[in-house]
Formats: sequence, C-alpha cells, structure tokens
Amino acid sequence: MSEMKVSAAPESTGAESVGGAERTQMQMILSRFLRHRAAMISLVVLVLIALTAFIGPLFWKWGHTIHLDIPPNQPPSADHPLGTTTAGHDVLGQLMRGAQQTLKVAFTVSIMGTVIGSLWGAAAGYYGGRVDAIMMRVVDVFMIVPLLVMVSAVAGNAQAGTTWYAVAFIIGFFSWAQIARVVRGVVLSLREQEFVEAARAAGASPGWIIVRHLLPNAAGPIIVAATLLIAVAILLEAGMSFLQFGIQPPDISLGQMINDARTAAATRPWLFYPPGVLLVVICLTINFIGDGLRDALDPRQTMVRR
Repeated sequence: MSEMKVSAAPESTGAESVGGAERTQMQMILSRFLRHRAAMISLVVLVLIALTAFIGPLFWKWGHTIHLDIPPNQPPSADHPLGTTTAGHDVLGQLMRGAQQTLKVAFTVSIMGTVIGSLWGAAAGYYGGRVDAIMMRVVDVFMIVPLLVMVSAVAGNAQAGTTWYAVAFIIGFFSWAQIARVVRGVVLSLREQEFVEAARAAGASPGWIIVRHLLPNAAGPIIVAATLLIAVAILLEAGMSFLQFGIQPPDISLGQMINDARTAAATRPWLFYPPGVLLVVICLTINFIGDGLRDALDPRQTMVRR
C-alpha cells in the first residue's frame, strides 16, 4: 500500500505579505505611511517648498538683499511676482531666503533637541531611583518656564541671535525636555525586558545598553517627537524674530518678514500674507507628516485612515 504524502499548508504568521512573501517590519511601516494620504500630500508639499527655498535662489535674478534696480513699494507684477518692499527688496527673493533659513533652524533644532532629549530620558529611565528623580526635576524646570521666554531672554542677553545657527543653538538647547519625558517613559517599560537582562549578563556597559539596545527600540516615539519638534522650532523662531531677538538683517527669516510687514497687512497685503501663509503651510505639513509616522510606527495599527 503506497504511502500518501500530504504537504502541510504553511502556518500564517500574521505578517502582511505581498505575492505570498512575508514583509519585514520596515516594509510594513513604509506601506502604512504611503497609504496615509494626508501625510503623503504633506510630504510632497514640504519637499517642493524645500526645493524652492534652497534651489530657487540659484535661478531667480533677485536676491534677498536691497537692489538699486528694484522699484520700491510696488505691487505684484511680471518682474516681481510678489511685489517689492519700501526699502527695495524683491519679496519673492526674500521669501525663498526666509524659508531657507527657517527650515535650517527648524531641522537643526530637531536634531539637537532629539539627541539631547533621547540620551537624557533614556539615562533617567534606565538608572531609575534617585538618578531618575534628579534628572526629571531638571526636565520639569525646562518644561515649566515657557520656551519663548527662555530662548528670547538668552538671545537678548547674549546678543548672539543674529545668525541662523546661533538662533538654532539657543532654541535647541531649551527644546529637549518633552522628548526626554517621552523617551524615559518608553525606557521604563523596556529596561526589564529579556534582551536588556541578556546584555547585562554579557557584561555590556550601561552606556552601550542605552545606545545599542534601548534607544533603537524606542525609535518610533522618538521619530514622531522629532518631527513635531520641527514645527515647534519654526514657531519659536518666528516668535523670536517677531520680538526682534531672532535672525537679524541683512539676513531674513519668515518670522522677520512677518514682523516687518505687521503694519502693512491692510495697505500692502503682498508683504504680509506670503510669509504668513507659507509659515502656516509648513507647520501644517509637518504636523500631518508626524501624524502619518505615528500611525505607521504604531505596532497596534491595523487600519490606515483614509
């Protein structure tokens, strides 16, 4: 009697698959993010804004400085699509330069605040006890005082807020507390996991465990918090420039453009509304991108919002 061979069906692992092949976690995260329509539209808009800000000045004949050939205080025209200022600036040239400087400040602040906050929060969560208590009291101090007050006070006293990197350093130094609190909460739930115990048993140092094991496993919340910090940095830079503590002439930022045109919103709207609208659009796109990243990185996410 011949044996009957029956091939068993492969067990389902619950992982999403394409064409019968299992996808990695990164592929599933990317797939969920790509299906988030608001995030994808926002990403495209933000990339277009960044390309215009950084590459546009190479092809536009007018820069952000005063030109004697530019007629002052002119409404939008063929030669100057967004008009000119009273001093003789081309508003489009100023807008591209302002967006460029604002984005440089925002991304620098995000990187700086994320690095400081992640290391601080991870160390506090890992060590716990008295170390955690002391480190988090420092975080509380940074969170109690409004950020705009702190950064403006430091910039005003130091008189260093004249360049984009000085402004970025000042804002970044005070913008890490929220990320530190987020990372600490994640690390508190991870430090007793088996992989951490195994690393300790293998003789790994606390610093190695924090950087090599804990922070990578907290990457999801860190990425989302870093994305949202970009929007916070943009608004802080605009507030500093509005208070005349931010980037100073002859350079320009979106906040400074809004401050310079605050009395001309009714009489010369081409000076006030372009930087104001662009500032709002950048902040909205970043928030939508952060929303999409949060949904994509959430391991419990099974449905993607349309």
